[in-house]
Amino acid sequence: MIKNLTTREYALVKAVDEVDISIQAGELVGYLGPNGAGKSTTIKMLAGLLVPTAGEMNVNGYLPWRDRQRYVAQIGAVFGQRTTLWWDLPVIESLELLQYIYKISPGRFKQNLSEFRDLLELDVFINMPVRTLSLGQRMRADICAALLHDPVLLFLDEPTIGLDVVAKERIRQFIRHINRQRGTTIILTTHDLTDIEKLCERVMIIDRGKKLYDGALQALRDRFGGMRKLVVDLMEDYPDVGIDGAQVAAREGLRVTYQFERGAITASELIGRLSSCYRIRDLEVQEPEIDETIRRIYEGRLLDESALN
Repeated sequence: MIKNLTTREYALVKAVDEVDISIQAGELVGYLGPNGAGKSTTIKMLAGLLVPTAGEMNVNGYLPWRDRQRYVAQIGAVFGQRTTLWWDLPVIESLELLQYIYKISPGRFKQNLSEFRDLLELDVFINMPVRTLSLGQRMRADICAALLHDPVLLFLDEPTIGLDVVAKERIRQFIRHINRQRGTTIILTTHDLTDIEKLCERVMIIDRGKKLYDGALQALRDRFGGMRKLVVDLMEDYPDVGIDGAQVAAREGLRVTYQFERGAITASELIGRLSSCYRIRDLEVQEPEIDETIRRIYEGRLLDESALN
């Protein structure tokens, strides 16, 4: 009898390979990478859900997977489409259960719940079963649940995924408030780069398990952002609107859009040249979209790993 006509082949893949991360208390850091880059694996190790096969890790004095019970009392986590709430219970009852699980004092629980109900606008659905909530409502309830016990570190994995514009902005405002007013350290992973633009000054980029970049968002823009734009509304209809140091990208009536290299000329220099040649009604400097910058890095691997750091 023939049992097998094929043999299995195995390949060893390093999900995270020598990623060195150091984050100070109170930072709000964006952690970026394409699907399969190693973001979720990193977060799960930091949260104590996975044990790394090599390397060292210290989070607020704890080894996450070894000191798990004491460690989880210091952190909060929201993982995109997964909820930590009880599906058939009203939101308020889930939150009250968490009070006992985390041993939150009655006074602190009441204070936090009151603040979060207001900031996240929970009252509309706080007495509704979790299973009846919209995605945006459930996400707000999950973020509240993750912060009731005053964690010093919060992991947010795709907190705005699938939400409408209004719900996204409400959650962004709350994240900003928690970071600035309470000093909560936040690590944010997201594919919505508007989250990064509005919340993070520092970003880390990972791809194929390796860290490609770790630094200021503005420095990333300055280095890899490509062409900037200057949109000018003229007061007169000039036959020729060319200017040294920039290219005319588009022209519609009295509105002219120029493109210029950020390293070749500054916006103020370009504006000065335009002002000396043309009468200007209004103008606006436009930076390249951050998603365009990140996409260029992913797709083109603009520089090797050593040069990107």
